[in-house]
Amino acid sequence: MNQDSKISILVTGANGQLGNCIRNAAVGSDDNYIFTDVAELDITDAEAVKKMVADNDVRVIINCAAYTNVDKAEDDAAFAETLNAVAPRILADAVKANDGTLIHISTDYVFGKEPYNIPCREEQKGTPTGVYGLTKLHGEQAIAESGVKALIFRTAWLYSEYGKNFVKTMLSLTSSKPELNVVFDQAGTPTYAQDLADAIFDIIENRRFEGNEGIYHYSNEGVCSWYDFTKAIAEIADNTSCDIRPCHSDEFPSKVVRPAYSVLDKTKYKSTFNRKVPYWVDSLRKCIANIKENEA
Repeated sequence: MNQDSKISILVTGANGQLGNCIRNAAVGSDDNYIFTDVAELDITDAEAVKKMVADNDVRVIINCAAYTNVDKAEDDAAFAETLNAVAPRILADAVKANDGTLIHISTDYVFGKEPYNIPCREEQKGTPTGVYGLTKLHGEQAIAESGVKALIFRTAWLYSEYGKNFVKTMLSLTSSKPELNVVFDQAGTPTYAQDLADAIFDIIENRRFEGNEGIYHYSNEGVCSWYDFTKAIAEIADNTSCDIRPCHSDEFPSKVVRPAYSVLDKTKYKSTFNRKVPYWVDSLRKCIANIKENEA
């Protein structure tokens, strides 16, 4: 594809955290970004997706849509499978018919069952511990089986200025509660959705998606527990009156065993696209500053 030629890019799940951040990234782009959510496009409807792609000559789909409620998925496995595995295959088939590329967002939850303490690499076998992770793994497999040109980005602990997320919840709790117990025995890396959106936008803007198909890991740099994450949130926001205490995961009973260690190795992304990845604390400061500015 000629880098100078303008293309149409379909973004699904555009009202979610990552979708909104891609809107920010794409401001000023010469490409034609089409932002849709379920009201505009039902991605489980193969005919509707096929028509959208054909009518707009869509060359890239960025699939930000997913069933992401980890606990609820245990009781809603059929719909989680439809949204996380069947729909990605529908998108893959539609954009493949137009000789296009699918950029799909997956998750660290495809890992977790096997104990390990080194960062997860892309080729590592998926061992999900619950319905959410299993259906996301099925989505990856469905995309691979379709034969579409695809880049799959596994990410983790996503937060932003938009919607409900851990950062916004903890900003509220640490400003209003005298004490808070937060688990310290799950380690991973927070990811600012704007950083991931900027990374994806850069790949599209520079037409780096062609010839670089495959699975990539993207989270911010560094490692922390949910406890460390909360401590940082409170410190940056100057919510110093809340006593934040470390606790064990089993003190918060859940239907799902969450991955105890799901740090993602980003070597492949950094070497392929020659881009640095921001440190998680630096990105957290940016996001909290934006949240406070929006509240002012």
